[in-house]
Amino acid sequence: MKRLLLLLLLAFAASAQTVPGLPQLDSMSARFAPTPLRVDTSRLSAGDQQALVKLIEAARLYDTIFMQQLWSGDLAEYQKLQQDKSPLGQARLRYFWMNKGPWSDLDDYRAFLPGVPARKPLGANFYPEDMGKAEFERWVATLPPAQQEEAKGFFTVIRRSLRPGSHEGHEGNTKETRRKLTIVPYSQEYRPDLEKCAALLRQAAALTDNASLRRFLSSRAEAFLSNDYYQSDLDWMDLDAPLDVTIGPYETYNDELFGYKAAFEAYINLRDQAESAKLDAFARILQQIENNLPEDPQYRNPKLGGAAPIRVVNEIIAAGDGAHGITTAAYNLPNDERVIQQKGAKRVLLKNIQEAKFRSVLIPIATRLIAPKERADVSFQPFFTHIMAHELMHGLGPHVITVNGQPTNPRLQLKELYSAIEEAKADATGLWALQYMMDHAKELNLSAVLHNGEAAERQLYTTFLASSFRTLRFGLGDAHGKGMAMQFNYLVDKGGFVQQPDGTFAVDFTRIKAAVRDLTHDLLTVEAHGDYAGAQKMLSLAVIRPNVARQLARLQEIPVDIEPEFVTADELAPPPGAKIAKPKPPPPSRPKRRRKIRR
Repeated sequence: MKRLLLLLLLAFAASAQTVPGLPQLDSMSARFAPTPLRVDTSRLSAGDQQALVKLIEAARLYDTIFMQQLWSGDLAEYQKLQQDKSPLGQARLRYFWMNKGPWSDLDDYRAFLPGVPARKPLGANFYPEDMGKAEFERWVATLPPAQQEEAKGFFTVIRRSLRPGSHEGHEGNTKETRRKLTIVPYSQEYRPDLEKCAALLRQAAALTDNASLRRFLSSRAEAFLSNDYYQSDLDWMDLDAPLDVTIGPYETYNDELFGYKAAFEAYINLRDQAESAKLDAFARILQQIENNLPEDPQYRNPKLGGAAPIRVVNEIIAAGDGAHGITTAAYNLPNDERVIQQKGAKRVLLKNIQEAKFRSVLIPIATRLIAPKERADVSFQPFFTHIMAHELMHGLGPHVITVNGQPTNPRLQLKELYSAIEEAKADATGLWALQYMMDHAKELNLSAVLHNGEAAERQLYTTFLASSFRTLRFGLGDAHGKGMAMQFNYLVDKGGFVQQPDGTFAVDFTRIKAAVRDLTHDLLTVEAHGDYAGAQKMLSLAVIRPNVARQLARLQEIPVDIEPEFVTADELAPPPGAKIAKPKPPPPSRPKRRRKIRR
């Protein structure tokens, strides 16, 4: 017994030593460059300006809901941190807010606070923390088809409930025997906050003078309480307004167990009409790109959904799943395959976010890791255009597939591997598609919006190479980072990326096009087959090799990403100060180093 106690004490002491102190937390926070976001809203109509205030207030509610989704103890831990006014406590509070939880997104979701699980639960708070994959799959197999769909659906959580006649304290039963799994809709699980959000959306709908925005806000408010998001997703696809609003449960990255459950996020944006109009030309040629994808023709979709809208916007505020860890630069939604088949998917490009990332992160990386003769080819326009192509390509390729004679989709077949594979597919297919567009720019009438020729190709691939290192720094716990590690190593092994004697990297333009084509083919084929084993094999390349790790170590003083500060949103609708209010950053413990990083 004494030996066991000693081992437990030693284990506790060892784990306590891994919790970062004040200097380490300052360094961890300094990986994000503070970026004030100011957006000129003066041209909005009087009604839209009033509606904007309500939308900002609604968005902030999503921080609370998302924190409930991330971990059952998240809000309690946040409230406890708010009471600690010491320098260490304030540093912990700030980094907690940046991650919306006690695990560092950039460090494979490892805990930076004492007394919490060492890593974010794989299923977040969408499932019971003591539930494994096997138990869930056995249980789902016993359900009628409609309930199976609900159990795997985007908008339900899985909870445990006592079986009739059983008792929680009876020690003769195991947890699985004593308590059964049950399905709870989001509209029930998060009802208090969703009711508040619905009320604010209805108020905003009554204030705006834009019919499409009024329609979307009204149907989305109804969806929060009915748990049926289909009609409001259709209305979101038809949204055509100066205020570009995305608010609801969407991405499934936080469900690392199966990739089924959607997290709540909000983006309140102002549309850049001129930039959006320029990119409409790309949406018009998506069917031709689909018809020429480098995959077996039987897997191509002969009739895509409706024309895919492309919106270029400037972000006013983001919240929930849209405001933790790495800042979203663009998104492609919705994820409901029924909506995609009927309407396609909408691509939203956050231009002010992308400009900040390029300026604060990508240019400094290029000066260290790109071969000197190629650094001049790193440019914002191909960076911006590839992000656009990435989002467009989420809507292309296999979506409805057949496995063992049954209709299904890649998300369900690839499970927790899907997010990394899909992000890699969008990257690689985006490169391939841009090359296709450049090769056919004249016949596709793209010359006015897309440069072609040798110089444009150099800029495209060299900027992507530089951006690869930016994404690799997100870590292998991030779907984008994991997908990029696989892509990077694949392209290196194919000779498309080459390390120079001085350690920097360059593009081999005699090999890169073929390498990108092969990568695109392999990823599309894995999705078309719903090939879980094939996805595992491809993701076996998702490692940081020693030679790359040495180069990434040279980037320690360069921010990994930005930390948006929603200046305009706070001026228009000041935060209430209670519950979820962004903490002010504490004074740095090592000011000289911090100032250097922040520049």
